[in-house]
Amino acid sequence: MENIFAERLKELRQEHKIGQVELAKQIGVSKGVISLWENDLREPGMFNLIALAKYFGVSVDFLVGLDD
Repeated sequence: MENIFAERLKELRQEHKIGQVELAKQIGVSKGVISLWENDLREPGMFNLIALAKYFGVSVDFLVGLDD
């Protein structure tokens, strides 16, 4: 089963028409980190989850699949 976080991050990024490089700049990580998250090879820590939630205007619960 694909990681819900990886799936939702990619969907949100595409819906907002933002590339991995730009998203990385916005939250202060490398493009490679975004790629690792989207390919379910790494998971973000709490600080980065919060940064992503704020950037996209969603809850951390939504990002990790606890809320629809």
